[in-house]
Amino acid sequence: MQSCESSGDSADDPLSCGLRRRGQPRVVVIGAGLAGLAAAKALLEQGFTNVTVLEASSRIGGRVQSVKLGHATFELGATWIHGSHGNPIYHLAEANGLLEETTDGERSVGRISLYSKNGVACYLTNHGRRIPKDVVEEFSDLYNEVYNLTQEFFRHGKPVNAESQNSVGVFTREEVRNRIRDDPDEPEATKRLKLAMIQQYLKVESCESSSHSMDEVSLSAFGEWTEIPGAHHIIPSGFMRVVELLAEGIPAHVIQLGKPVRCVHWNQASARPRGPEIEPRGEGDHNHDAGEGSQGGEEPPGERQDEDEQWPVLVECEDCEVIPADHVIVTVSLGVLKRQHASFFQPGLPTEKVVAIHRLGIGTTDKIFLEFEEPFWGPECNSLQFVWEDEAESRTLTYPPELWYRKICGFDVLYPPERYGHVLSGWICGEEALVMEKCDDEAVAEICTEMLRQFTGNPNIPKPRRILRSAWGSNPYFRGSYSYTQVGSSGADVEKLAKPLPYTESSKTADIKGSRYCESFPLSYQGSREQHRMDPCLGSAERRDFFLKASDTSKEAERKGWCFSSAHNQQMMFTVQEAQLWKVAGALSVISTSS
Repeated sequence: MQSCESSGDSADDPLSCGLRRRGQPRVVVIGAGLAGLAAAKALLEQGFTNVTVLEASSRIGGRVQSVKLGHATFELGATWIHGSHGNPIYHLAEANGLLEETTDGERSVGRISLYSKNGVACYLTNHGRRIPKDVVEEFSDLYNEVYNLTQEFFRHGKPVNAESQNSVGVFTREEVRNRIRDDPDEPEATKRLKLAMIQQYLKVESCESSSHSMDEVSLSAFGEWTEIPGAHHIIPSGFMRVVELLAEGIPAHVIQLGKPVRCVHWNQASARPRGPEIEPRGEGDHNHDAGEGSQGGEEPPGERQDEDEQWPVLVECEDCEVIPADHVIVTVSLGVLKRQHASFFQPGLPTEKVVAIHRLGIGTTDKIFLEFEEPFWGPECNSLQFVWEDEAESRTLTYPPELWYRKICGFDVLYPPERYGHVLSGWICGEEALVMEKCDDEAVAEICTEMLRQFTGNPNIPKPRRILRSAWGSNPYFRGSYSYTQVGSSGADVEKLAKPLPYTESSKTADIKGSRYCESFPLSYQGSREQHRMDPCLGSAERRDFFLKASDTSKEAERKGWCFSSAHNQQMMFTVQEAQLWKVAGALSVISTSS
């Protein structure tokens, strides 16, 4: 740190004390995904002008990434808005005419094939046979019965027995297996097929949970997260349109791209000398490559000029620039925290946060898009699901690296072809997804083609003309797709990770009357799991319920989803992205907490 320069002047009081000063508090937001943009937008709309967003990559959006190929837009990250009732992202998209609807009744068996409005899922075995529709429907009904049971442990407080190992995968596999074997009227050949289908369904479930295996997902906490009611929707013009709408109104100079952070030095005891300010960039597109953070220039509007004050937080960037701040909102992914928290925060995080980081799980779910000149599938088929018959007795979803392709659960047919062309979208998760990410496009295309030939029984399927795939696990700025409650963790770990820092008596939840700034803007983004509490940041119709009024009581404030910190010592705010990019609308299910 000695070789790095400091930018900005000094101050030590938190946001709530800003009205006592001539200038405004400086807030630095780390990350320009949905959470970071929502935080910045909310601050700016409440009149806080001294806001800086630092984004490590060359684009905004985080794990929302829409790629334009020809006339079609393909989603490498967030794809669907799941549910519409009270969903802020749905309301934002609807108000701007972005939606394409897929109703609940149109979902295919397997709960992941949402592209096609027509047809049925084709379940194929590795021997090139299609499993009869009635067998698929019978198994689906059985599986869904057991799936519903997994929700009851949390929702109804049912005790988890030792045999299940508190694992969704172990419980589901054994419960379904026992029911199949106990059916006296089922032919043995059909039983074998259904037993093999268990593994395929669990692969799909693992992709939806972004876990390596459902064996790693906590049974006692599984029912804690629920889907929002209502239809599912895609955005034909790309999910990035939601990001762009969210970014509207954020001046271009607020967001610095290509600005990775090396370390957040919080709880600083010594003052930093006043240094050159960050020079604002010109207005323009947020998604462009940013060079080195320039220094010099005039102070931003509302900048404090008190040189004898201390900054409680210093944000050290990879380019050696040091940005002082009163508050920092951290929106990095759990994968990054798992890999880097020890070096990313100085001093280190409190023990309960470190424990929460280790307990919570995050995995990789990747997509593989294959474009063909002509479809080899029939018009009635909306997906091709792969069932390995030799996995009927398997109790694991882990494969040797050379067999990584066995984790591909299937390919969805993108619909309509007039929009997408003839494209299949494959799904893979876990450690096998990381192996796939290391392969080149040619190798992945070749292996996928061989699988399609094998499972369809059609040796004449040509190689795809083009391949596009994601690589969330190996991306150093994400290290995974989204998080889940791992065996041994619960929603309480999310809350612990989300708590504001530092931990002092004065930063605990307090009556809002102690802080004037709290009357217009809460000090912490203490988010709840209910999606409607994201409304304010996303500009939905319920915005009037978002910001607090001076007349609000503590109970009313809690109803609106905020916790309050009193005037002193609150420095860092964390956004906990329990978001499941493909399962939860948008990209976050818990929007933040101050710390």
